Amino acid sequence: MAQDDISFTDLIASSIHDMKNSLNLQVNALEKIALQCRDRGDTSAFDDLGSVIYQASRMNLNLVVLLSLYKLGKSMYPVSINDYSVADVIEEAVLQNKPMMDFKGIAISIDCPPDCYWYIDRELIKGVLVNALNNAYHYTSDKIHVIARVNNRQLELRIEDNGQGYPEKMLVSEDVAREKGVNFETGSTGLGFYFCSQVARLHKNGGKRGYLVIENGGTLGGGCLVVRIP
Repeated sequence: MAQDDISFTDLIASSIHDMKNSLNLQVNALEKIALQCRDRGDTSAFDDLGSVIYQASRMNLNLVVLLSLYKLGKSMYPVSINDYSVADVIEEAVLQNKPMMDFKGIAISIDCPPDCYWYIDRELIKGVLVNALNNAYHYTSDKIHVIARVNNRQLELRIEDNGQGYPEKMLVSEDVAREKGVNFETGSTGLGFYFCSQVARLHKNGGKRGYLVIENGGTLGGGCLVVRIP
């Protein structure tokens, strides 16, 4: 293969894939060690490892997001929008984050009608929820509330926490998302927000696209990540 045929972005994507797999193995190993510490009554080591596991999990999630955005940008991801149970998707995302939440003692509650079905890409929306939960982990005090409801012929997914709320510079309204696009140049979770915004926009119906809103308040008085899908 000629040197000109080598794509730098493809090379980076391949490297990210390898790093992701290696980091995932390390996270699993750290979780086992942390549980052993807890069973021995070594609460100090357990708490310290919980913080390390969160950071490693966050890095792993960012790598997954980068690969997903790469595949979407290259039109390599087979977007598949079908009718799915929203409650099932939420439960899968919460279960994926449960070990990390347990380390910090965070309680997650879900408010979603069992008969709520919507046309979505199941894996991408689950990725949005996992990102949102990971972000809420950073901001919450000890509670996260996931809400799904249908308003004005749109599916609204809300991930709320009882922390201090998002900084003013991170807040994004519907108008900003529509008119200016979403540009997060600051904050450690900007990549996750960008991913959520792009996934929302992939969902369209009747000339309308999904969009992301970042606000404060909600049922717990803290930060709220909101995704609306037409």
